[in-house]
Amino acid sequence: MNINVLDHPLAAHYLTQLRDKATPPDRFRVLTKRLTTLLVVEATRGLASRALAVETPMETHTGSELAQGLTVVPVLRAGLGMLDPIVELFPDVSVGYIGLERDHATAVASSYYAKLPPNMQGRLTLVLDPMLATGGSASNAIDRVKKAGAGKVVMLCMVAAPEGVAVLNHDHADVPIYTAGLDRRLNDRKYILPGLGDFGDRLYGTE
Repeated sequence: MNINVLDHPLAAHYLTQLRDKATPPDRFRVLTKRLTTLLVVEATRGLASRALAVETPMETHTGSELAQGLTVVPVLRAGLGMLDPIVELFPDVSVGYIGLERDHATAVASSYYAKLPPNMQGRLTLVLDPMLATGGSASNAIDRVKKAGAGKVVMLCMVAAPEGVAVLNHDHADVPIYTAGLDRRLNDRKYILPGLGDFGDRLYGTE
């Protein structure tokens, strides 16, 4: 499987608190941002860089700077919780949005909004969707960013179900998945077990 599970004790600590149904929305949002930071640092190890000479207080030093831009595309609405730390970290970032709504009876996602940056070629594109469950929404979103001209695409999620990983690996074998947890399975309502519940509701207190 083309999946990278974050192996870090701090990530496991944050993820456990996110899973806890007693975690209130304000704390849930903070944890989401902190765990996203750990995920995106790992997922962007391959970003291109170039040499840069600077004057320290003591002497000239040749270091490096980023030479590749980043495009971030959160899947609305839950993906918005992962956006802020990435925008704060990276100096050359553009943001698009894809709105997908899942029918709770069929678990099929339908699109209601899409706004993507015009120049995505040559940039690394991160698709943000906290829950990779059936894989339908993620595959749909990646289809859209590829059609818009994205080259290298990476999927970021908090937790993933094996069923969703299999779908994404089949539909987009070139897209690596970065997650904090590979969970057990989906239940009969297509929710991830043990999962986090409804991420958007928990993020915004709309349960």
